[in-house]
Amino acid sequence: MPAGNRIEPASAPSEAYGAAVNASAPAPSPLVVRDLTIAYRRRPVLWDVDLAATDGVITGIVGPNGAGKSTLLKGVLDLVPRVSGSVSIYGKPYRQQRRLVAYVPQRESVDWDYPVSALDLVAMGLYRSLGWLRPVRRATREAARAAMDLVGMADYAGRQISELSGGQQQRLFLARALAQDPQIYFMDEPFAGVDAATERAIVKLLQRLRGAGKSVFVVHHDLQTVRSYFDDLLMLNLRVVAHGPVAEVFTNDNLQKTYGGRLTLLDQAVDALGRGPGGRGRSE
Repeated sequence: MPAGNRIEPASAPSEAYGAAVNASAPAPSPLVVRDLTIAYRRRPVLWDVDLAATDGVITGIVGPNGAGKSTLLKGVLDLVPRVSGSVSIYGKPYRQQRRLVAYVPQRESVDWDYPVSALDLVAMGLYRSLGWLRPVRRATREAARAAMDLVGMADYAGRQISELSGGQQQRLFLARALAQDPQIYFMDEPFAGVDAATERAIVKLLQRLRGAGKSVFVVHHDLQTVRSYFDDLLMLNLRVVAHGPVAEVFTNDNLQKTYGGRLTLLDQAVDALGRGPGGRGRSE
């Protein structure tokens, strides 16, 4: 990938990927999932999932609670065992392409009382390239600081993570992913529990990533912001209900299939459909 598409001068696995691709060949999909089934205690939570994602777009993943949204990300990333199915990243198995991928888990999945500084947490994202049990190099810390600066957290580098607000903690997660300079980002509800300023900052960051040619997958729950936040949408309820450009798949029919009789969510969805891309209702 050309240097001009980089977000910040950190380590650059995406450049290595770009150099390896034959320029005359069609670019493979950033993510292809085939026949993916995942079960907990023999109870399927995802069933026969098939999808081929578009490169360089922001894809939202929506569905009711228990639909398998977070499980889909974990299944793609080999964090939970699969009953069946395959996952490929740019045409190769995920395990061969891990350097191209960064994961932003839910904030609640981390022990924020662990005695580590904000800078150290971000630098942990680079341990894969650094190697375990090796001293943290100056270049690693500089890359971590640069990533923190991108999310407005540079002044908190020495702060213990337990002292940070929820929004600040979420920004740290994003900085840790940015420091890896991947080609694909998987984010599990990055907007959950953050203030309005942090949400706006995250949206701008996603747009910058897209502008740099990155692919971003975001588990999301607020149907009213789907049209303004995402290019593509994956609607999920144990199976794939619909997948494609938001303008094509974010319809009342697909919402009914995805959410069923969950009236509160459907009321939100109808309101979101009425608002359109500009966020205003039809009456306005």
